[in-house]
Amino acid sequence: MGVLEKIEEIEKEMSRTQKNKATEYHLGQLKAKLAKYRAQLLEPEKKGAKGEGFDVLKSGDARVCLIGFPSVGKSTLLSKTTKTESVTGAYEFTTLTAIPGVLEYEGARIQLLDLPGIVQDAAKGRGRGRQVVAVAKTADLIILMIDATKSAEQKRQLETELEAVGIRLNARRPDVVFKPKSAGGVTVTITVKLTKTDERTIKSILQTYRIHNCDVVVREDITTDEFIDVLLGTRQYIPALTVINKIDGVSMETLDKMAREGDGKTVMISCEMDLGLDWLLERIWQELGLVKVYTKKRGEIPDLSDPICLRQGATIETVCHGIHRSLASQFKYALVWGKSSKFNPQPQKVGLTHLVQDEDVVSIITK
Repeated sequence: MGVLEKIEEIEKEMSRTQKNKATEYHLGQLKAKLAKYRAQLLEPEKKGAKGEGFDVLKSGDARVCLIGFPSVGKSTLLSKTTKTESVTGAYEFTTLTAIPGVLEYEGARIQLLDLPGIVQDAAKGRGRGRQVVAVAKTADLIILMIDATKSAEQKRQLETELEAVGIRLNARRPDVVFKPKSAGGVTVTITVKLTKTDERTIKSILQTYRIHNCDVVVREDITTDEFIDVLLGTRQYIPALTVINKIDGVSMETLDKMAREGDGKTVMISCEMDLGLDWLLERIWQELGLVKVYTKKRGEIPDLSDPICLRQGATIETVCHGIHRSLASQFKYALVWGKSSKFNPQPQKVGLTHLVQDEDVVSIITK
């Protein structure tokens, strides 16, 4: 029996099993086996060339991936927001490779990737789903592109496909510590009351993965699926926006309904009519959480034309690396003007570990 057949067999058994306290243990074992087989299915082949167009070098200050079913408008959005011409057409599967573009916004260069439209069961290897989701795992933000004129199930299907390949949208890693060891057996320490799983299920999952020696510390009320995610260690937790395109093709009643059902991370646009594109770019910037830092040479005015764009939580050392990789080794101190300075608007003398904030001005003094 092949991996796909095993996956289908487990999925059928899970659908037949009623969810209650008595079946928690059994379902936990099934979920562990299912995750194990899915991981095997999605392992890259050791032989053979990479999928053409899917080895796009990550560049710029951040990477945003457009995910959606065929003909939802991803190529049109790429063409409208970047200088890249992605082939568009009124038929499915126009895009066959990953098409990169550069979105310039607020001084940042954001790589926007138009990925081929995925179909249902892409996680099982259909179409070019395996390559698409592999690239999606490298994204700093995922945009789920939805066609307003088609089925309302699109978003759920896309989330299901990404979930199956280990991409967790708008979620964080569970507060669980897992440490393998060479001997001593399994030790499970639970510091909170568990309502969605139990210690017996956790130990049975460890047995499924043939882990007989480890320390586990559970510090929040997790589910069985979340524990499996920690165990596999290959899950990617990525922020996401849902973008509903072609709103010009639906009635006002439908538009009002979609607006009410929005979860706060939904943007409605029309690429053809140029509606909502400015708001979408602003939301992308907000979700990426980039910080702009301006540099200043001693005795000169700040260079406001070319900011360094960094992630929230960046330090002066990160700024040094952004200017030149050898600068940190020659660092003496830095002067900072802006929100992170205690003496704003006066500069503060700081070291490498100082946290910078958006629109700070930094002057690096070397030895």
